[in-house]
Amino acid sequence: MNYTNLAAEILKYVGGQENVISVTNCMTRLRFQLKDSKKANVEAIKNLKGVQGAVTKNGQFQIIIGTDVSHVCEEIKKLGHFDDNAETSGEAEKTGIINSFFGTLTAIFTPVIPALAGSGMIKALLALCVALGVITNDSNTYKVFFAFADALFSFMPFILAISAAKRFKCSPYIAAVLAGVLLHSSFTGIEAQELIINIFNGNTISLKYFTIFGFLPILAISYGGSVIPILLIVWVQSKIEPVANKYSFPAVKVFLAPLITIILTGLIALFIAGPIGNLIGQILAVGFNFLNDYAGWVIPLIMGTLCPFFVMTGMHYCFAPIQSIQYATLGYGTILGPGMLASNIAQGTSSIVVGLKSKNKELKQLGLSAGFTGLMGITEPALYGVNLKYKKPLYAAMIGGGCAGLYAGITGIHTFSSTTAGLLALPVYIGGEGFMNLINACITILISMAVTVIATLILGFKDPVEMKTGEVNAEEVNAVNKKEVKPLIKEKLILAAPLSGQTISLSEVSDEAFSQGILGKGAAILPVEGKVYAPVNGRVETVFETKHAIGLVSDEGVEILIHVGIDTVELGGKFYEAKVKQGERIAKGQLLLEFDMDGIKKAGYDITTPIIVSNTEDYLEVLATVKETVRAKEDFLTILP
Repeated sequence: MNYTNLAAEILKYVGGQENVISVTNCMTRLRFQLKDSKKANVEAIKNLKGVQGAVTKNGQFQIIIGTDVSHVCEEIKKLGHFDDNAETSGEAEKTGIINSFFGTLTAIFTPVIPALAGSGMIKALLALCVALGVITNDSNTYKVFFAFADALFSFMPFILAISAAKRFKCSPYIAAVLAGVLLHSSFTGIEAQELIINIFNGNTISLKYFTIFGFLPILAISYGGSVIPILLIVWVQSKIEPVANKYSFPAVKVFLAPLITIILTGLIALFIAGPIGNLIGQILAVGFNFLNDYAGWVIPLIMGTLCPFFVMTGMHYCFAPIQSIQYATLGYGTILGPGMLASNIAQGTSSIVVGLKSKNKELKQLGLSAGFTGLMGITEPALYGVNLKYKKPLYAAMIGGGCAGLYAGITGIHTFSSTTAGLLALPVYIGGEGFMNLINACITILISMAVTVIATLILGFKDPVEMKTGEVNAEEVNAVNKKEVKPLIKEKLILAAPLSGQTISLSEVSDEAFSQGILGKGAAILPVEGKVYAPVNGRVETVFETKHAIGLVSDEGVEILIHVGIDTVELGGKFYEAKVKQGERIAKGQLLLEFDMDGIKKAGYDITTPIIVSNTEDYLEVLATVKETVRAKEDFLTILP
């Protein structure tokens, strides 16, 4: 893959450098903050080699690349001279409160994911070494490597402070100082009083507090490993810091503004933001503990089934704070790991089955490579490149993931550290007493694979023909071309226009199968009305299942393909209503098909309609009308014998 060329093409199609506010990447996606997302040419981006898909989620324009995304992002930043700390608000398009909330969580946690995955794997490998007797957990070797693994989790407020400060556009260094306030050892030596609050069902929250100035209470809270408090605190900082900078005298601003920010934010943190964040975290932990105790199968089942949709919306990042709270309070997690393991294995397996079954070389290669990546825990290439595109493999993966997630929930498996859910993550299931947790995780994987293979084979998928375009499939080509009808015309034959609209040369159609004449000669119409009429007397040879295309044979033996829209096979028949059936006799000018132009366009598809003479090679020439616009039933194509 040529990263520089791909970066240049992407930058051009997102509206150019001037339309980009910022760009970053996660493990598989480019994440753009655009001034105007309408300027992005989504279809052109999706058609770029190396791009798996493109979506707009949580106020971001996201392009799915795969594991090479960091190289592409680096090249885009070079070409556009983008700064990692570029402004991400202000000029950006307004988004709703919910989108803004999820977008904020995603932006804060995305940069932390690689560190979480790496630290989690070190913990997992340590657990494996202890289980195999290679080292003991009281050895110096273990303690040193445990420090490597646990540093992130123990000092999580520092890491999140920096990431949150970038998101909220305030000083990351002052944010780190405030995180240090939460973790400072001074609080450990203060004598505190205890207050116990009953929540529900016998669950309680214990609060310890002390006073300053003799009367102001401060909760004595351990913030190590906490998540929500520091996010609230940095948000408060982002409101105080600009005011402090604005009203500080220039001569003393260098120390006065930080002094005001640290003291005011610090006091608000200790009195309000920190305790509120801690309370929210404890309530969430109690709620999920209740689910684990009385309905432990629910969360893995939901996650195993619906994880692809969480990934599509970016919501899977929003579960990270809750998962971190579980690790901090319980020492293990059940929110993400078990269900995502079931789902990720299913996504990878379904993609591999498609790759093995497909006769298309490009899809075979994509299915196998994306499937292997999915088994390792990175599912976007499989999800966007294969399963979502062909739909039925996605349904199969959801069935397999749901069944495996249900087993994971019933057996109560959990992870002892955080990492990407896949085959390489099995060591994170080592912990507790014995190996049953690990064994049940392996069984979860086997169930996910077996059920997904069966479901994918039963549901099947529409295998595209191997040709330069990815849209026109074997059914469309063969159904029109395999006839044994011989041409009978001895003089020129005129075909009527099947639609009203602007005439377009085939060379200008965006699909290569049409523009390069692979399917035959003809012309295209950009319709102004959603009705298709018969251009000849003859019969209906094929009405495609998705109703987006019709194959006809005239009484003289001319084979005609009318293809309404580009890539519209992906709509699965939505917005189309066929008025004739396969094998039916038709008269010239008869209504064949109706379609919803606005619905198709709103769904993001080009409604340009090619009209092709499929057996072009049987005739001397196929000539299109010279008129710029044409009305339905007027002369359109002339066939010379």
